[in-house]
Amino acid sequence: MLSPLQLAYIGDAVYELFIRTYLLQSNKPVHELHKEATHYVKAKAQSDIVHFLSEDLTEDEKGIVKRGRNAKTYSSPKNANIIDYKYATGFETLVGFLYLTGQEARMMELFDKIVSH
Repeated sequence: MLSPLQLAYIGDAVYELFIRTYLLQSNKPVHELHKEATHYVKAKAQSDIVHFLSEDLTEDEKGIVKRGRNAKTYSSPKNANIIDYKYATGFETLVGFLYLTGQEARMMELFDKIVSH
């Protein structure tokens, strides 16, 4: 099994790609797409998302989030408080785990809840 931070590393990329793909549907100019994407991918937004999804997560998924949230990080957040940063890492860890274990349907189910929220 990969470490929580390795899962978060890939989860960050998967989530950002999902958001960028989703936002393309709006047919806006690229600079507007970028601004809108940051509303979804910044640490505070991801922290809010993981709290929003908490009741929909299985116990195993909550455990993955907790492992990511509690992982020892070697960097400090630039534009977020440490609590939001840790919860965002937990969210990215979950996304990375779902992606790497082939649980695309579950991942898309959660993503659909995020964008419809």
